[in-house]
Amino acid sequence: MLEGETPATTARNSATVAGWTLVSRATGLLRLVVIGAVLGPTYFANCFQAGYVVPNIVFTLIAGPILSMVLVPSVVRALGAGGPPRAREVLGRVAGWLLAVSSAVVALLMITAPVLAWTLSLGIPDPVQRSRGLWLTTLLVLLVAPQVSLNCLAYLGMTAQRARGRFALASAAPAVENLVLILTVVLASWYYGTGLGIDQVPVGLVVVLGVGSTSAVALHAAVQLFGAARVGLLTRPSTRWRQDPEAVAVTRRLARSVGVAACPAAAMYVLLALAGSVPGGVFVVQLSYAVLFSLSYVSARAVSMAALPGLAHAAHREDAVTFGSAWRQGLSYAVIASLPLLVLLAVFSGPTADILANGELRHAALIGPLAGCLAVVAVAQLVGGVSDLGCQALYARLDDRIPRRASEVAFAVTVVVAAATLLVPAGGSRLIWLVVAILAGELAAAGMVLTRLRRVIRPERFIELRALAGALVATVAMVPVTAAVWWIQHVHSGGQLSNLAVLTLGGVAAIGVYALVLRAAMARRTLS
Repeated sequence: MLEGETPATTARNSATVAGWTLVSRATGLLRLVVIGAVLGPTYFANCFQAGYVVPNIVFTLIAGPILSMVLVPSVVRALGAGGPPRAREVLGRVAGWLLAVSSAVVALLMITAPVLAWTLSLGIPDPVQRSRGLWLTTLLVLLVAPQVSLNCLAYLGMTAQRARGRFALASAAPAVENLVLILTVVLASWYYGTGLGIDQVPVGLVVVLGVGSTSAVALHAAVQLFGAARVGLLTRPSTRWRQDPEAVAVTRRLARSVGVAACPAAAMYVLLALAGSVPGGVFVVQLSYAVLFSLSYVSARAVSMAALPGLAHAAHREDAVTFGSAWRQGLSYAVIASLPLLVLLAVFSGPTADILANGELRHAALIGPLAGCLAVVAVAQLVGGVSDLGCQALYARLDDRIPRRASEVAFAVTVVVAAATLLVPAGGSRLIWLVVAILAGELAAAGMVLTRLRRVIRPERFIELRALAGALVATVAMVPVTAAVWWIQHVHSGGQLSNLAVLTLGGVAAIGVYALVLRAAMARRTLS
């Protein structure tokens, strides 16, 4: 752990990350719900929802979340060796390399925009509409391409804050991007109309949505850089990364880790392309993916982000005892935070899908499949969060080989399962199996990562059995409460807002039971 850091500090940081990430992810879900409600189950909605996330997918290909995993341990070491000046030096040189790479990628993305647009519009059956979709999606990709470099700046600012143990602004800032895009979509729908077919969409609407989306990312990057300045790590990008051994080591680890980031991004691209064969399918898969990461980032992934600086410091000192203790603590917190969310979403998947499908998307043909997808996501968020925590622990030891291989295996498993969905009729069942493909990939990755980490931690204990047993007992205790809330909602004949209130109050009550039982179990453990 960082010097002076205690289990209470890690818990507090985890809560900070979870709380502010909840705000960001909630606005992200709201963004998807608004886009779906405005654009409806149309092929243009599929093209827009797949096209405007292309820069995020491409950014993930070259760095993405891996940037923090690789860079935070190096910045922590630089802070220990030479203080903030040395940390700024390392950050500046890595930033110079990253911006050079991302600029080249932006140029390549613009050149290949027609090819990408062709793959995203391939699922449109009518040739005339497919041709129109190809043109509109190409224009959209050209407008949003600069977001790749802007995302690099945002993540550099986020990484600087996390390396200094500051998590609030870094976790909350994405909400700014989501709110700006929501405002853009609402204003565009007010001016151009809602539920437009792809042959009715004016070019002006695509321009407004594309420019608004890029402006939102630019504002997010500005907020993250402001946060880096607050912690004293804002620096000017430098082109002299080759002259700094530490910067060279970081860039090499990033280059080697491209597969860790690229494989999930490529898998997501495949899933979106296949979902495009079902009207409104991209919305269902994308919303399921957003719920998956929203839940994991307020539970297990929140813990992993808070634990990384401490794990990196213990690994740097070669303190196996502290490293093992930090891992067990992080794993316990991750499971404790994820289990109640698993139960709530699994039981409330139907009512939740009914609440999320609004406006033009309120069709039974989409609500049922979305409920099935959310039930699968309930399990995937726990598996993916624990896998991410394991990757963070390995990166803290500067081990990028196993995370890279695990990502490759996960990609292969996801694509194979997703390809098998082509044997299923183009409807709701295909969408559910596409989300099952995500779960299958997460399971494969988690198995490899945890197996490797178990070998690394020996002879230290790998898990804290009493803590996990207490979490399981608390989970069982909350099931009757959750089932009762589901029954009340089922017999209740109110509207969406009324159902949301019932689910919210019932969820709070269930989590309250979980917390009380867990606290009692932990107290008994302390006394024994």
